[in-house]
Amino acid sequence: MWIVFAFCSAIFAGLTAILAKCGIKNTDSNVATALRTIIVLVFSWIMVGITGSYEGIDAIGLKTWVFLILSGLATGGSWLCYFHALQIGDVNKVTPIDKSSTIITMILAGVFLQEGFPIIKCFAILTIGIGTYLMIQKKNDVRIRVEEEKRQTRSWIFYACASALFASLTCILGKVGIEEINSNLGTAIRTVVVLVMAWIVVFVTKKQHTIRMIDRKSWLFLVLSGFATGGSWLCYYRALQTGEVSIVVPIDKLSILVTIAFSYFVFGEKLSLKSGFGLFLIIVGTFSLLI
Repeated sequence: MWIVFAFCSAIFAGLTAILAKCGIKNTDSNVATALRTIIVLVFSWIMVGITGSYEGIDAIGLKTWVFLILSGLATGGSWLCYFHALQIGDVNKVTPIDKSSTIITMILAGVFLQEGFPIIKCFAILTIGIGTYLMIQKKNDVRIRVEEEKRQTRSWIFYACASALFASLTCILGKVGIEEINSNLGTAIRTVVVLVMAWIVVFVTKKQHTIRMIDRKSWLFLVLSGFATGGSWLCYYRALQTGEVSIVVPIDKLSILVTIAFSYFVFGEKLSLKSGFGLFLIIVGTFSLLI
């Protein structure tokens, strides 16, 4: 059953990237992240209320609290970096780097959660790594490339890589944090941490005044992306609670298929032959883990 939840998480996560990209076109990425997190927070606590998961909150131990908070901080860092990269870079290039957190997560799960390194997992790490590398390679066309564009390119790569690193830490810390509590409750608590962190960044960067400048269309996409994120999180942590991290995470990262499909129809971002082959390798590596 956890595999079904993992695939549902991938679908919602794929929609999140596209809806968020639409919502942050004319909005500061940090402000957008903070606003989206409000939607996720409300959504996650509604689910806690519906499932009655709140009854176990008074029994949460210190270890669980520590790992949930650390996981929330890692998630906040991942989100802030990811959506900033998404704002200044192409979806087709930012997403593969962010999804490369799969490799880091499988390595960390093997080391710290004793999930091991069988041959099939090593094969998956190799193919996903090569596929990611091929997808982020720039085209060899010589169209207008001003110096500012070069600086932006380096910038989004840095933020996308930071997002992948934080996302990997999120998975490992989150796995430990929800071992002894209901996954819905764990998700809701983590979201509180993310919300606080996101708004601290907004006020530190003095971007709170930009909220009044957000147009109706951007608000709509931000709200929808918040709901998509909430759905993805609930499914993801439900799968993570009962399944292996090194398998749940790669399935969740198949959201790249949904993201790239929508980026083609919505933004007209096409894949080159090299990028297409890279995507194929990522898919092969992911499905090999299910054998």
